[in-house]
Amino acid sequence: MPLARTFHLPQVLITGLGASAQVGEEIGKLKGHKGLMVTDQVLVKLGALDGIKQALQKSGVAFAIFDSIFTEPAVDFVAEGLKAYRENRCDFLLAFGGGSAIDTAKAIAVMVTNSGSITDYQGMGKIPQKGASLIAVPTTAGTGSEVSPMAIITDTKRDVKMLIGSPFLTPDVAIVDPLLTLSMPRSLTAATGMDALTHAIEAYVSVKAQPMSDIFCLSAIEHIAGNLKQAWTEGSNIEAREKTMLGALQAGIAFSNSSVALVHGMARPIGAYFHVPHGASNAALLGVVTEFSLSGNLVRYARIAQAMGVDASGRDDMEAARQGMVAVQKLIKDIKVSSLRELGVDGEKLVELAPRMAEDALASGSPANNPRPVTKEEIIELYKLAHAQ
Repeated sequence: MPLARTFHLPQVLITGLGASAQVGEEIGKLKGHKGLMVTDQVLVKLGALDGIKQALQKSGVAFAIFDSIFTEPAVDFVAEGLKAYRENRCDFLLAFGGGSAIDTAKAIAVMVTNSGSITDYQGMGKIPQKGASLIAVPTTAGTGSEVSPMAIITDTKRDVKMLIGSPFLTPDVAIVDPLLTLSMPRSLTAATGMDALTHAIEAYVSVKAQPMSDIFCLSAIEHIAGNLKQAWTEGSNIEAREKTMLGALQAGIAFSNSSVALVHGMARPIGAYFHVPHGASNAALLGVVTEFSLSGNLVRYARIAQAMGVDASGRDDMEAARQGMVAVQKLIKDIKVSSLRELGVDGEKLVELAPRMAEDALASGSPANNPRPVTKEEIIELYKLAHAQ
């Protein structure tokens, strides 16, 4: 008898060109009066918030801005944001930006109603109660944080990227507007796009995969593989941007319900020890880890190849799966995804830290979802192999 499966989504999901103009209307439905907008200084300087500000002002919604996020989400940002929320007497949060802004806002939201520090809730299912209302508006096509019940928060004192999971972290409303991605630079388009592709691939081959998530995985792979290169090459191509962002959204829904695997487990320690953005770490590891994992589920990797656009007719699962891996590696090369060395990861330090990083990766739980089981020693070798690329 098959196991029962649970499938999570935000209460409201709005997508399409110009969707962000509806933010004021959605806040009204949540009965919000004053919000804390969590974003970063780069977006503020670029004027990217102008449209959102106008929508809020048009709806008569007051807001304060917390833009102190300048790296990946960290414990200190959460504490500072919570202080700003309370000092400004806010009653809801609006996250505007990439995964860093959204994850920070998610953590602030739950800390509004839960005691202690966000560090107390590292792990799965430890948050006692729902937090403040939260609307998430992503400006990148990659993290999927706007639809996920997860947040990655760095504890800089321990050099640990904490994975925190709870249904209470899922935003109440996600507004996904491809127009907001038009100003993304090439490097960010590549890193976030490959992050999203990693989500979709890992969610599909995860041992926790389920029929509902499979649908989103394959559609996400098709959309991203078919449009990311064009979005990277021609940033103003709205059709490519829209399809890539749709794929990223679908990938976010998929991994939120079937989890990720070895790539993500290995990526978090790279971010913690070398301060490499999460999406870039995933992208740099995807090719090597995919090659390692193929034998764990050839049937599923062969299906991924078809979604990538590979003609699998006349090929057995092994050959189709390998051609899919080649397609992934070609896309990585075509959009010039940075290697670990290019991201500033020092080889000698990596070798020194690899045993501890492998332990941290295994402790995150994600590698346990990998289709091919992996040992600490194999993870150490994969780190070295990825650095040699």
